[in-house]
Amino acid sequence: MYNQVNPRMMKRKIYICFAAILPFLSSCLQQREKEQPIISAVQLDKSILSLTREATNLHVPWDLQFDQLNNAIIFSEIGGTIRRLNLTDKTVTLIDSIEDVYHQRTLGLLGMALYQPKNEQAYLYLSYTSKKDSTIYSNLFRYNYSTKGTLSEPKLLLQIPGNTGHNGSRVIVSTDKKVYWATGDAASDTFAQDSTSLNGKILRLELDGSIPDDNPIKNSYVYAWGFRNMQGLCHSPSGILYTSEHGDAIEDEVNLIKPLKNYGWPLIEGMIDTEKEKATAAILPIQEPIKSWTPVIAPSGMAYYGSTMIPEWNNSLILATLKNQSLRILKLSADGGKIIDEQVLFKDQLGRLRSVLTLPNGDVYFCSSNRDWNPQKGFPKPEDDAIYRLRVTDQVNGPVIRPEKAQVLAQIKDGKALYESYCASCHKSDGKGLDKTFPTLSKSALVIGDEKPLLHVLLHGLQDKPINGVRYEGAMPNFAFLKDEEVIAIADYIRQNFDNSAPPISLKSLTSIR
Repeated sequence: MYNQVNPRMMKRKIYICFAAILPFLSSCLQQREKEQPIISAVQLDKSILSLTREATNLHVPWDLQFDQLNNAIIFSEIGGTIRRLNLTDKTVTLIDSIEDVYHQRTLGLLGMALYQPKNEQAYLYLSYTSKKDSTIYSNLFRYNYSTKGTLSEPKLLLQIPGNTGHNGSRVIVSTDKKVYWATGDAASDTFAQDSTSLNGKILRLELDGSIPDDNPIKNSYVYAWGFRNMQGLCHSPSGILYTSEHGDAIEDEVNLIKPLKNYGWPLIEGMIDTEKEKATAAILPIQEPIKSWTPVIAPSGMAYYGSTMIPEWNNSLILATLKNQSLRILKLSADGGKIIDEQVLFKDQLGRLRSVLTLPNGDVYFCSSNRDWNPQKGFPKPEDDAIYRLRVTDQVNGPVIRPEKAQVLAQIKDGKALYESYCASCHKSDGKGLDKTFPTLSKSALVIGDEKPLLHVLLHGLQDKPINGVRYEGAMPNFAFLKDEEVIAIADYIRQNFDNSAPPISLKSLTSIR
């Protein structure tokens, strides 16, 4: 006799077994998702680049440096930690934590430069903000960096005024074995044009922090001036210096840095293209950027790519952006003096991108900044922040994208499109703003009340004044450069969306306060 199988019992057993392995299957799927980003490769004209996540669950990595002796990337996190990513086994370990870092919004542990000569003492240069009592400072420190990758003997090289914003800053050691520090203007209207101030400048130092004898101004660290808030600094093999810089509401920039040159801020924004700016430039020599963007893209870290491993990118600047959430490939002319082409990668796909690093083998590393003070729609993702790698490959195992040609923004009159271009990065696409930093636009008395106060803010900006009884940290730039119909389109969009219902703006009201 054999035992007859009960179909109901068998079905129940199969269900129980399947239920038991569901967590395992889910775990495997999550692990697989963790190992690969949504995009697997980038198709260029000839080269194919694989995109992989090399490290995840980081907290706002700000700068990436290559430790060639240990085959590792060391990176700063804005809160004050310095970590190491082992490129062989992808483990992340803590190197040190800088105790006197003052972190708030964009303040914290920022730029780094690893100087690692053969058979000599290696140094790690750090730029970070600190606070004593109520005063904020920007600091440039030098640490000894051992062959095992440990820090010792901190030395303060420079300390300059800081502020709640506009502290820069990147630092590099260039081919001339000099230290270059890109400083912010500390939100001052006077520092950038004052040659005796060290804010809003490119500063040039010896490795030990002293003033080089061949600096353009005798007994001064100042190498070039007239900058607002530089977020990127790099050099080519021949020693050409490039910076990326945040504009105000318009004219983000990439500049080619030359000694004793004035780059204009705050007298001139970006290109010399208004009558007022032309009159200023006729009296005061100003160096124009080699690239500018309006609407702004919030350019951040930048690296020079000079490898033939990716021939399409040889002799290019690779630029990370925050507001535009993309990686931009800026092709240089043969002499490095002009940007002759621009391509865009990963727009709105990986989030805010903060820093870029190119390795001698041709690999490109970059990191996201989605857990910072200003997350964009859909971010941070569960495994943000991350360090990514682009590497030449001949195998593709998933979705492939191609770079997009950078588009020049046409004249937009649609209120929603204008809002997304100029306002959404701060006030967000839903108009809710950011707590204590950017005010909500929903049911705001300033928005839905009399139209003139709103128009005045759009045209003239606002800073350090309460809105609806609340004082916000973020400043509102002026948008007076927009045409009348564009200002009205933005104002009407705000007044008729985000749970608002206010009548349209009249042209007469706008022209009366222009």
